[in-house]
Amino acid sequence: MTTAVGARDFGVYVHVPFCSVRCGYCDFNTYAPGEVEGATREGYVEAALREMDLARAAMPGDARAARTVFFGGGTPTMLDSSALIALLDGVRGTWGLSADAEVTTEANPDSVTKESLRALARAGFTRVSLGMQSAVPHVLRTLDRTHKPANVERAVLAARDAGLKVSLDLIYGTPGESLEDWRTSLEAVIALEPDHVSAYALVIEPGTRMGAQLRRGEVAPTDPDVQADMYELADTLLSEAGYSWYEVSNWAREPGDRCRHNMAYWRSQDWWGIGPGAHSYLGPHPLPDGGEAPARRWWNVKHPRAYAARLAAGESPEAEGEELAGDDLRLEQVMLRLRLSEGIPADSVEGRAEAVAKLIADGVLDGPAAVRGTLRLTRRGRLLADLAVRALAF
Repeated sequence: MTTAVGARDFGVYVHVPFCSVRCGYCDFNTYAPGEVEGATREGYVEAALREMDLARAAMPGDARAARTVFFGGGTPTMLDSSALIALLDGVRGTWGLSADAEVTTEANPDSVTKESLRALARAGFTRVSLGMQSAVPHVLRTLDRTHKPANVERAVLAARDAGLKVSLDLIYGTPGESLEDWRTSLEAVIALEPDHVSAYALVIEPGTRMGAQLRRGEVAPTDPDVQADMYELADTLLSEAGYSWYEVSNWAREPGDRCRHNMAYWRSQDWWGIGPGAHSYLGPHPLPDGGEAPARRWWNVKHPRAYAARLAAGESPEAEGEELAGDDLRLEQVMLRLRLSEGIPADSVEGRAEAVAKLIADGVLDGPAAVRGTLRLTRRGRLLADLAVRALAF
């Protein structure tokens, strides 16, 4: 499944680590006001642009323009639109943008205006991913979300008016959320007619505020069976509304509405991550001596102050990295690509015929697709994707 470097797409991820509040379930590398003493938003932009210069110097002879750019966080729209535009201009000046580049920013519904979205669209942004999470007030309160459900419709209409494609992000399995609450959120999403929907099962991580609440018995643990019911309801309602799943947690109206940047992750394409804690990945590539360098992943220091200090000193912000080859690379590719509706070639897991047969018998893999040479998850299989990966890759 390895793809030659010249055939791989190249994308850029820009991590903006600022949020207005830290949600109780969040374990991302984000910082609310008061948590980043000595690191300003202006300093962050300057440091990110410096990292772009270092990145370009580290890729001699690679003339690929960025086909996708994704601003994530955090809440990227905590920055002024002028700052986001400056960062996109930095990507454009460093690598160039392909003529059909997809440029996405994540946003909270209450962190954008008609004016800011129009400015982003004029500068080359093509897509906005809004963190809706739920349409039910008590669920939003449990998640520490600051927006009101009505703000979502306002933001969707503003984005559509600006000419941007719209994705809505949901979380299911919040403590206290019923199946009917989840149905309410799904129906609200469908009524807004976004181009794309993401729905992720809540995982309560130990180091989060919600994790501490769970330990103290203040919130109930999530029930895997209820989450499975919620996933199946999402797939049913979204399918009936004309959306097709293309990755375990993602649905799109049309193939062109899929998030191409995330597709690049799942297909093991190349990307450079800019910003504190951002991860990067470059697949196997030829060396001047005729050999081949292995795939490599690395990640930056997490704290914005440390990140900015390294770049101000002309140093790389890389914290650690690892090389991937052989079985490790194969495992990762199976793990990522099996999540896609396109599946993986059956011959990419040679020697696993018995495991494949059992997964088909258990309803995890699509039998007719396997006969045609493709291993593809069923709906049941999507709920058991980790099990399928372990069976096929080990």
